[in-house]
Amino acid sequence: MPDEFRRFVIGLIFVLANAFSASAFADEGMWLFNALPLKQLKEKYQVEPTPQWLEHLQKATVRFNSGGSGSFVSANGLVITNHHVGADCLQKFGDEQHNYLRDGFYAKTQADEKKCVDLELNVLISIEDVTARVNSAVKPGMSSDAAAGARRNAIAQIEEESKEKTRLRSDVVTLYQGGTYHLYRYKRYDDVRLVFAPEQQMAFFGGDPDNFEYPRYDLDICLFRVYENGRPAKIDNFLKFNPRGPNDGELTFVSGSPGKTDRQLTLDELADMRDRYLPYVLRMFNRREVLEMSYSARSFENARKARDDLFGDQNNRKRYDGYLAGLLDPQTWSALQTREQRLRDAIARDPKFKSAISAYDRIKDALTEIAKNAPLYNYLEQERPITIGYRGPRALSGNLFKYARLLMRAVDERAKPNGERIPQFRDSARESLELDLFSTEPIYDDYEILRLTDSLTDFASQFGADNPLVQKILAGKSPHARAVDLVTRTKLKDVAVRKELYAKDAAALQAAHDPMIDLARMIDGPAREARKIYDAQEEIKKQAYSEIAKARFAIEGASNYPDATFTLRLSYGTVRGYEQDGKQIPAFTDFAGLYQRFTEHDNKPPFDLPQRWIDKKANLNLATKFNFVSDADIIGGNSGSPVVNKANEFVGIIFDGNIQSLVLDCIYTDKQARAVSVDSAAIIEALRNVYEARPLVDELLSAK
Repeated sequence: MPDEFRRFVIGLIFVLANAFSASAFADEGMWLFNALPLKQLKEKYQVEPTPQWLEHLQKATVRFNSGGSGSFVSANGLVITNHHVGADCLQKFGDEQHNYLRDGFYAKTQADEKKCVDLELNVLISIEDVTARVNSAVKPGMSSDAAAGARRNAIAQIEEESKEKTRLRSDVVTLYQGGTYHLYRYKRYDDVRLVFAPEQQMAFFGGDPDNFEYPRYDLDICLFRVYENGRPAKIDNFLKFNPRGPNDGELTFVSGSPGKTDRQLTLDELADMRDRYLPYVLRMFNRREVLEMSYSARSFENARKARDDLFGDQNNRKRYDGYLAGLLDPQTWSALQTREQRLRDAIARDPKFKSAISAYDRIKDALTEIAKNAPLYNYLEQERPITIGYRGPRALSGNLFKYARLLMRAVDERAKPNGERIPQFRDSARESLELDLFSTEPIYDDYEILRLTDSLTDFASQFGADNPLVQKILAGKSPHARAVDLVTRTKLKDVAVRKELYAKDAAALQAAHDPMIDLARMIDGPAREARKIYDAQEEIKKQAYSEIAKARFAIEGASNYPDATFTLRLSYGTVRGYEQDGKQIPAFTDFAGLYQRFTEHDNKPPFDLPQRWIDKKANLNLATKFNFVSDADIIGGNSGSPVVNKANEFVGIIFDGNIQSLVLDCIYTDKQARAVSVDSAAIIEALRNVYEARPLVDELLSAK
């Protein structure tokens, strides 16, 4: 375990032992916008958000389909998020002459704004509870397969009806692991154009050594504009930009789409996470990181091609390493045991919760079956989302196989009734599917061959070279030779070809004999069988968790929030520093600290500054606040979330958490865990006096 994680575990020992007794006084919670702890806010902070305040913030917040959050900050469709959220778009613009991810970008006029190739933004318009309708589809005595199918059909019907009625993207979201189901309706924007991005070195100053650390000095921002009918969208709900930022001790709110938490999982499921799932994904991230670093070291052009993937894999490796360290800590585990035992004891005292008692055993049994099925499911099908950007199943990594599978399954699923389809291919998801499938993202043969060779090698190593399926996939070739053959012969690099094949039926698609599609077809049988087993066991878990959720609601009331699901949530907390190793860490950093850190490291990477930051130092007010920390409850997916004050003004943007926050996946603590944000004052100071982006500053400030 790295030293930084040892420090973080030690720092949590005492606080986690008492985490639950103190939780009532902490600012814990990723709250649904339609179920906020208004009484708690009023009693503690004398603040009571009005329905109008909440609706304004809800509709000013956006979700990036590439993974992350953002917000509208002008009436003319201007959106702010993190540089690392926008990195996917920046990467896809690049070529040998232009490295926008590394060098940044600024459109001085709207005509210069660059359209992203496959970026979708979602704005939540409404929420409707559809729990009764979803659950009524599952009849007593149904097998898990039949129940899963019935639930899937009900959800598809609800989504389709909503989409036809409202023309809005309509997603049924599972909350409380199956305790409730809500229909979320979103307005989609798919004409999104890049306006501004700093150099990656300024967005990620300090690099991997400073990642998940504090103090920080990062300008991790990126600005886009959404368009409708070829013109900048007119936005009614946008956040007024406060150029002063927050004060120490001030109450702030965070609105965004946290990705995934595991706080309401049973102890058995957390043990499975600790002993099976996290070690599995860490091996995957480590393998990818080594591959991408080796490839990047060969040339500047290679480094450009792999830059976004490498950043994402390094970030995920460090994040999940910290999560695993927390689950392996005896004090953390003891606190988790205490949490579950309290609920179990309360359930056991009330006879009407008898079914909830057996629910724990049903979940444990389902986990056993999932673990048996996991190798095939993990390598051939898509495991639950854990990274930004799906790159195909683990055995067949890369964009080309991803396109092949999307094409094949889109055609196959289209022939089925809507309710029987895989969710990704339902009518309600068609626009998003086509945006991904017809992306004009550049395809690099050498990088595709590299990733496919490595994933095939990984697959053969896991299952054995003599495994019949391995031999069938490799077709008598080495992993490298097979990858070269597939990548060089497929026609799927051409968007026009993908569009033509998408319009065909299954027989015509098969007759096309594209080698990558033929491979996707070859493994589809065992992949779907693995998915069927996984879905059936997930249905058993959903029903069991539903029983536990009913008991929890009855015992604890509505004081609980559901685990994060990459849907809109509101968190709150105060701007405040913390103590670490006997030293008080202040809440704020400033520009002077940035230049001091740069000098201390003799301008050596990753603490070097772009030349313009050296040249413009004299123009800056070095006392300007740069980054700050708060005890707001956040997790991955909150990246890019706006931080607002009581007046609903933009005062900062979340971009990270500190080392001590990595355990927030499964348990909340505010002793040292902190959310890290870019101060709104730093954004204005940098745009005005370093990048000389005065029209952009004027647009931000004119919103006042």
